[in-house]
Amino acid sequence: MDAEQLRKYGHKMVDFIADYYQTIESFPVLSQVEPGYLRNLLPDSAPNQPDSFQDVLDDIQSKILPGVTHWQSPNYFAYYPSNSSVAGFLGEMLSAGLNIVGFRWITSPAATELEIIVLDWLAKILKLPEDFLQQVGNCVVGQGGGVIQGTASEAVLVVLLTACDKVLRRVGKGALEKLVVYTSDQTHSALQKACQIGGMHPENCRLLKANSSTNYALSPELLSQTISQDLAIGLIPFFLCATVGTTSSTAVDPLLALGKIAKSNGMWFHFHVDAAYAGGACVCPEIRPYIDGVEEADSFNMNAHKWFLTNFDCSALWIKDRSALVQALSTNPEFLKNKASKANMVVDFKDWQIPLGRRFRSLKLWMVLRLYGLENLQCYIRNHIKLAKHFEDLVAQDPRFEAVTPRMFSLVCFRLLPPPNNEYHGNKLNHELLDAVNSTGNVFISHTVLSGKYILRFAVGAPLTDEKHVNAAWKVLQDKATALLGESLG
Repeated sequence: MDAEQLRKYGHKMVDFIADYYQTIESFPVLSQVEPGYLRNLLPDSAPNQPDSFQDVLDDIQSKILPGVTHWQSPNYFAYYPSNSSVAGFLGEMLSAGLNIVGFRWITSPAATELEIIVLDWLAKILKLPEDFLQQVGNCVVGQGGGVIQGTASEAVLVVLLTACDKVLRRVGKGALEKLVVYTSDQTHSALQKACQIGGMHPENCRLLKANSSTNYALSPELLSQTISQDLAIGLIPFFLCATVGTTSSTAVDPLLALGKIAKSNGMWFHFHVDAAYAGGACVCPEIRPYIDGVEEADSFNMNAHKWFLTNFDCSALWIKDRSALVQALSTNPEFLKNKASKANMVVDFKDWQIPLGRRFRSLKLWMVLRLYGLENLQCYIRNHIKLAKHFEDLVAQDPRFEAVTPRMFSLVCFRLLPPPNNEYHGNKLNHELLDAVNSTGNVFISHTVLSGKYILRFAVGAPLTDEKHVNAAWKVLQDKATALLGESLG
């Protein structure tokens, strides 16, 4: 790493990125390229001699950016947001510059200790129970703690494996075929993948149906009934995953009621709360009640890289019993042994995750918290919720559309109403509306299916989004709806 070369090219790259953000609205939000487009634009093999840095930048501009979907565009309303910010970017830059691999405390003490401190900070901001903290009071080490995973998918896999290991140590490894997982059919598919990786029997993964009567939240009565039936036939309920802000519609599962059911029906239960999207919003006191009941949970997860101005990837996981986590995932080969670890004086985060290596991700979260402060983060989230409410009002004013579920955070689920008694045509109509809107390049939205109905999702959360962008997106939706309805009548 030549310092002067880094200074020279680094300035150029920062200028390139700054120019990108200044012109981001000139790009189609959803990339309009065809599959395989890049193969025809790049050579068949790598160069033998170095290219110039400017040539590389030119290729990024002309060949790479056309194939990028612009998640930071103010006209991006699809899926859920993946926030970027100056503070998050600078933290990521510093992490890349230091380029440490912090799998054990000894490999970079600051990386481990900053992660512990920052996740305790964030836990306190979220008003999580003290059981989730590593540092409680004056230098008293708690039983729990936080760790940064790459994604919520990694987080749920880690806690599922921990729960599985814990119960099998007690009842014997032969009982794997009796272990049962419970969740709503609205829970992210990451849990199903975790079950596949963990060797859970597919028939023992209970995806309990949620419907409009509970606003697509998991019913405590249905959970209790299902657990009782499984206990009666000798199965072992061991894992429950609840969600605060489901992917399809931001449904909120009733944590307190579900947690009490879990604890009352078997001593083996691990209760995990996935708040990947909505967890960040709970730093606002008026939003925090959505995670009331988290005290019943054994683990809690939120993605700082979704709605908390922290560049991807940064998924915060807290667990009450870190010893169970370490017991399930720990390895201790000779070449990694050291005095501090052997004396149990330190935390080694390699034992809290699937891979060995890990990046210095706490830097960017630390910088976001310091450079913005809690009050600005709260205002940022409240503004997105206000913009989503504005969009919801626009939908309500047009009798051709309907909101399908109550808006709880910054997502609006809506659809273009079909002709009477023609639900199939309604699904086709909304699918066509989605394609028509996204093909303009001016807006990007996504969809889901709820109770058999094809639903459009409008998720506000890009850092640069303002009211004018919401209004412009609504105008595109209205215009395309008018055209489609005209065609259907014709």
